[in-house]
Amino acid sequence: MASRADNIASNLSLANFSKATELKNRIWFTIGALVVFRFLSFVPLPGVNPLVLETLYDQARGGILDLFNTFSGGSLERMSLIALGVMPYITASIVVQMAAALHPTLAAIKKEGATGRQKLNQYTRYGTVFLCAIQGWFLASGLESFGAQSGIQAVVDPGLMFRVGAVISLVGGTMFLLWLGEQITSRGIGNGVSLIIMAGIVAQFPSFAANMFEGGRTGSISAFIIIGFIVMVIGLILFICFMERAQRRLLIQYPKRATQRGMMQADRSHLPLKLNTAGVIPPIFASSLLLLPLTISQFAGNSVDTSSTAGGIIVTLNQYLQHGQPIYMSLYAIGIIFFCFFYTAVVFNPEETADNLKKNGGFIPGIRPGKRTAEYLDYVLTRITVVGAAYLTLVCVLPEYMIAQTGIPLFLGGTSLLIVVNVTVDTISQVQSHLLAHQYGDLIKKAKLKGRQR
Repeated sequence: MASRADNIASNLSLANFSKATELKNRIWFTIGALVVFRFLSFVPLPGVNPLVLETLYDQARGGILDLFNTFSGGSLERMSLIALGVMPYITASIVVQMAAALHPTLAAIKKEGATGRQKLNQYTRYGTVFLCAIQGWFLASGLESFGAQSGIQAVVDPGLMFRVGAVISLVGGTMFLLWLGEQITSRGIGNGVSLIIMAGIVAQFPSFAANMFEGGRTGSISAFIIIGFIVMVIGLILFICFMERAQRRLLIQYPKRATQRGMMQADRSHLPLKLNTAGVIPPIFASSLLLLPLTISQFAGNSVDTSSTAGGIIVTLNQYLQHGQPIYMSLYAIGIIFFCFFYTAVVFNPEETADNLKKNGGFIPGIRPGKRTAEYLDYVLTRITVVGAAYLTLVCVLPEYMIAQTGIPLFLGGTSLLIVVNVTVDTISQVQSHLLAHQYGDLIKKAKLKGRQR
């Protein structure tokens, strides 16, 4: 039986969108902020020759640099002020969240409410600056080494001053993106950081589509492959939308309470458990670990001595960990499954949830409160995580197999596709929430709820 909220949502109409002035202002502000982000992606670092950057980046393709370049909207390829994007912030936030779940001191800070969250956010910003400084230093050093080996001088005046200036510029660019994301979250629509990542991914779609159709026109890519690719992407999007909205709702019963009419009534609610609790974290972690050896050799300027033992190991790993190789896809699938279970265990604590239910007088019918409830929650969460891990593995490995079989440089891989779909669904949900609040009076009449004539 549909609830009143479901009846209201089913009668939601966009006909009165023009009357929602606040929502329109939020949308325009979000679009303007994303335009500023795209403009910054074309501003090169001081002391860098932008005319030779594309040649140098082509020599370093194939590693984790491609992942960073995709999330930054091509900023890394152009060595812009925001070349690092918001990935350092994502990494720092993941580390702080895991530390808050494992370390007693940080766990106590997390339980302090708004004050604790503010402290953890401050620690995340400190970690972001630290990671930006390290990555910026290696990026500047790698840029100098690539230019020295290839004979192409990408840096006008290489040296210590260039490296320091590049680090300061990259740190400032990333922190400006964080400020811009916070402004989008508070004054715009949707999550600011997530929208910035999605905008960077979507910005590369026109060039990719043009190259793919140009290959079909010239005959290098068959029309059957192009049609199959389009069908696969549409099918994956629909599948991701369905799985990301899937939940296991546990019935929660509360003791009977006296109503105004003197009747005893029991309250009921549901505890929603998402099928994919870990989100896009497992694919990001798994791909980062697999591409680490290749990234090390790239930052070293491709100067690894293959005759040495360490150099031979790195070269062998690079050969087996290329995209499309069976070992790569197998290890990628295993890493996704492992991090899916690990991160789910970090973000959801069955014992804490069971204690909160017990304190509020709630219980699951047929399950005793306390320890038995925690065991039951852990049992249910493990079963749905198995399905969620299989879903993530399929979505992420299938594009890799497509790349290996067709040779199409599929920039819109599983991780990118997950981010785009999740952010789009969340943003649309927030737009519907604003419209719902604005049209609440009309929606009550359309849903024919009790008391509408009062």
